[in-house]
Amino acid sequence: MRLDKYLTQAGMGSRSQVKEYIRKGQVTVDGQTETDCGRHIEEMCCEVICRGQAVGFQKMVYFMLNKPDGYLSATSDEREQTVMELLKDTGRRDLFPVGRLDKDTEGLLLMTNDGVLAHRLLSPARAVPKQYLAVLSREPSPEQQKMLERGLDIGEAKLTAPAVFAWRDKARLEALLTITEGKYHQVKRMFAAVDCRVLSLRRLSMGTLLLDESLAPGAYRPLSTEEVDGLLRLTGLKVPAGPEAKEENQHAAK
Repeated sequence: MRLDKYLTQAGMGSRSQVKEYIRKGQVTVDGQTETDCGRHIEEMCCEVICRGQAVGFQKMVYFMLNKPDGYLSATSDEREQTVMELLKDTGRRDLFPVGRLDKDTEGLLLMTNDGVLAHRLLSPARAVPKQYLAVLSREPSPEQQKMLERGLDIGEAKLTAPAVFAWRDKARLEALLTITEGKYHQVKRMFAAVDCRVLSLRRLSMGTLLLDESLAPGAYRPLSTEEVDGLLRLTGLKVPAGPEAKEENQHAAK
């Protein structure tokens, strides 16, 4: 693998950043300073140090994307823009979105190559909570709010699972709805069932992962070790015991 690609995939920076580190002589391979960005290395054998930090290849990586309006939650599409076009300089071609947000829905989207974690987060049996901020066309009545929480008919074989309704700003008709399912257009259909139209929708959380409000729409960042560990615990996956174990298992993003 090319050295600059290796460092990018290891989370040491964007492709342009790691190229600059290499050109400045801040990277060594097996103890020797390397200034050739195109140098090919054996990623599982070479000792690579970047700016004084030992680098380990990351098999599993995790990114938080603040999805903007107008992008499909898909890896490819012949006609529409997809969220993959927003993930520049990751050096990875194996990422995919965990679940789908509608084209006009914004907010938290987990991007990873960890299929096991993704499957568990999306499994109906695990009932992972997801919270949405919806701006409504009108105020649902107290009884309609109870219907949302008890479960209601949205045209599926079963009623929706119990949800949690709350106001974030009642005067602005900004409602919070927490659901544990992921049916097609579910939040919009739930509010439509109580005669409310969703004017805008934004996902704020998925399980233990909370949207970083400092991320501008379209921006992304790697998950912290604590954020990854929280998702692993939530879904019953093994959390590495310490830094050495984390590197060995290659299951945390730096």
